[in-house]
Amino acid sequence: MHTRGDAVQPELLITRDFPPVGGGIARWMGEMAKRYPPGSLIVSTGRVPGSQTSDGLFPNRIDRIPFPATRLKILPGRALWSHRVLTLIDQTTPRFLWCGNLRPAAYPAKWAYERRGLPYGVIFHGGDLLTLQLNYRASRFKRFAARTLLGSAAVLVTNSLWTQRLVQDVLRELRLPYDASRLRVVPLGTDPVMFRPGIDPTPVMHHYGLPSGRWLLTVARLVPHKGIDTTIRALALLRRAFPELRYAVVGTGSQQSLLRALARECGVADAVWFLSEVSDVELPALYNLAEIYVGVSRQTARAVEGFGISFLEASACAKPVVAGRSGGIPDAVREAETGLLVEPESPEAVARALRDLLKAPNRGRALGEAGRRAVETFFNWDRVTADLRSISQAACTPLEGQR
Repeated sequence: MHTRGDAVQPELLITRDFPPVGGGIARWMGEMAKRYPPGSLIVSTGRVPGSQTSDGLFPNRIDRIPFPATRLKILPGRALWSHRVLTLIDQTTPRFLWCGNLRPAAYPAKWAYERRGLPYGVIFHGGDLLTLQLNYRASRFKRFAARTLLGSAAVLVTNSLWTQRLVQDVLRELRLPYDASRLRVVPLGTDPVMFRPGIDPTPVMHHYGLPSGRWLLTVARLVPHKGIDTTIRALALLRRAFPELRYAVVGTGSQQSLLRALARECGVADAVWFLSEVSDVELPALYNLAEIYVGVSRQTARAVEGFGISFLEASACAKPVVAGRSGGIPDAVREAETGLLVEPESPEAVARALRDLLKAPNRGRALGEAGRRAVETFFNWDRVTADLRSISQAACTPLEGQR
């Protein structure tokens, strides 16, 4: 291990996904950089538009290699990244290295482990493991690469119990030793200061021209596994009983035109609003506009909801949640306490859950209030950061004892 006298050794986070890039992984990585004590974390990532402005908002150093983040998976990007990580290690002598995901971040981490002896941990998110399985089952080379990257990691962190079980399956398939102490679950969180009840939604309603009514909300990429199509069909089943019911879909993605066509086909096009240019600053107000948050994600061959940060954002705003019983969602939504879990492929099941809450607003308020308490006491980024720092400290302790 490297030392710097009595100075506190930082940790190094290498990640392709980092703000201002959107998405749950980037959000998690950004919160690490925001909540680690100043000077205790260094982030290594790629170049993205707008990063010169956003990087200055973090109390920890953001080191961007001169290569687009979108191309870090290809060989030239991995080689440049590996070289830069070694330079950072020699300059800053970190005690531990975090990988924001297995591919591509674990490649420079493995390089650093072999050349500098720096222990590393890999963070898994759910869908990445499904893709990994498909890849190594089809390619002997990718199987060898997966064994090498996973076998050398000091710790494997997952965002839910479901994701942890999937890691266990991967280790068995790759014939890697299973050490329970090496697998750790860190349920995710949100910011209870940013996302909170009592925010006036009127300005954001005026901005997007949203009418009054009883609103459902989904914040997600418009891709097949998010289940937005199921919610549109459920809305059609409820329209006669609740003519004032409307549905706001916040996000962008490849399925937008298909979902618009589906809304027309189901006769609810006038009740479904696609909002594709919503800023993070506007999100809390939109959550406050909604009566119920809906996220009926399902598992596909390559995609799954490993946890679901948006559920916690809704809970932080004291909103009840109707969620799909799939992947790691049951770790984010406490059934019958903070929300209702349903069969994600069934519009009828989704409609029944929504109908129950629409007919019993007091029950919805109770679920929302319980969700807010859960965020304040457990599902928050301060707790997540503390968990990660505790894990890295434990992973380093045996090595430090051998110095």
